[in-house]
Amino acid sequence: MPLQHCLEPYPHWLLQEPLSGDSLRIVPERGGLVSGWRCHGREMLYLDAERFADPALSVRGGIPVLFPICGNLPDDRLTLPQGSFHLPQHGFARDLPWQLQELAAGDGIALVLEDSPATRSQFPFAFRLELELRLEASALAILVRLHHRSADGDQEPPGAMPFSFGLHPYLAVVDPAAVQLEGLPDRCLDHHTMTATSTMEQLARLGQGVDLLAGPVGSVRLSDPLAGLAITLETMAPWDLAVVWSDPPRSMVCLEPWTGPRGALVSGDRRLELQPGQSQELSCRYHVSKLD
Repeated sequence: MPLQHCLEPYPHWLLQEPLSGDSLRIVPERGGLVSGWRCHGREMLYLDAERFADPALSVRGGIPVLFPICGNLPDDRLTLPQGSFHLPQHGFARDLPWQLQELAAGDGIALVLEDSPATRSQFPFAFRLELELRLEASALAILVRLHHRSADGDQEPPGAMPFSFGLHPYLAVVDPAAVQLEGLPDRCLDHHTMTATSTMEQLARLGQGVDLLAGPVGSVRLSDPLAGLAITLETMAPWDLAVVWSDPPRSMVCLEPWTGPRGALVSGDRRLELQPGQSQELSCRYHVSKLD
């Protein structure tokens, strides 16, 4: 599956499976963004083209990357032994240029982000973050590899690197109000009020707008009966929280895998940590099927 550089409808790299026609569009310079995913002849991702055309605006669409936090921190401040740092909602990975590489096996691509003076002003750690994307039969498989390395010239060990990781896929649907979700627990956290509530009651409001966190989960199935398709998110611990977000009138529902809740790096709730020299792998998969 060789990469092709395309200029229309915007500059991007195209990865296409020759037999099925399934494909990915990737824009490395816009936060390592997967801006499109075609499967079964249908575009699976929503993209606000008008916002995307303005680099000054955050992207609404595709699959933004959330690192080193998911959600926000109180006052957007991360306090560590190294000091206090301004770290805005969802972190910096979705705003920075990434490197794009073809996988040696030829079955996908890797997006790579490494620390820089800009990242260390918000998050004082040296890291290498790799995001491997593979087109499988009716599916998109995602492998994340994060390595905590000591920065050149460190005078003393930098200590453990705390982090959360998530993806923010905008799944294209015909009508959010008609979407059905299965596999979530009975109770969830309403991000609007930060209180526990009924998952069923929240899902009944998809057409009005919801923002909920649930889990841990194994698989969550999103059915779009008007499109005749279902998308199943398959997760594996510790990347096994699910966020569901809708934003009418946008024709999308986000089904997002997170490792930890909002504020995890401060509260300690499901906070992940790596010592210098350690690595962490995370994986998930989105599988598309036709409804009977």
